[in-house]
Amino acid sequence: MKNPSRAWYWIAGAVVGLTLLGCSGAGDTETAAADEPAGVEATAAKQEKKADKPEKKTPGLNDAVRDGKFEFTVTKVKCGVNKVGSDLIGEKAQGQFCLIDVQVKNIGKEAQAFADSAQKAFDAKKVEYSVDSAAALYANEDQQVLFEEINPGNTVKGKLVFDIPDGTKLTSLELHDSVFSGGVTVSLR
Repeated sequence: MKNPSRAWYWIAGAVVGLTLLGCSGAGDTETAAADEPAGVEATAAKQEKKADKPEKKTPGLNDAVRDGKFEFTVTKVKCGVNKVGSDLIGEKAQGQFCLIDVQVKNIGKEAQAFADSAQKAFDAKKVEYSVDSAAALYANEDQQVLFEEINPGNTVKGKLVFDIPDGTKLTSLELHDSVFSGGVTVSLR
């Protein structure tokens, strides 16, 4: 170093620069700390709002639900049935039949057929069961819910029949106005 007084300028400049940088960083820390309680309060307020909102309950028996052009109401569930039909003709279950009484109302503007094959049932483990259409013919005897077109505003009643293993309990039903619709879930509990 040729000129020691010039070194002091550099050292003093560096100290002042570092001090200024340190102060601006401390200011950011204080700002972040000041923001944190507001963030915590905002989160608590959001959680409180969620707690105020009632959770969406899955519809159950006797609740009207809609999918597409149909409004469905499940009115009764009877499981443990071994056979449907008469003593002479009928269908015997592989396991047990669950008969689910359903009302189907056409809420659209044109006639539409109800397809039992589009309906699904589930147990507690989310195992999917399909309708036994052959057994449904015998279970519905005089009710033609499965094969007639339903005119706008009309309601038909019938039974969906599921052949499920003995000891299995159905917990939900997924109802569709067609095989391509999104469906709506009804709790059977």
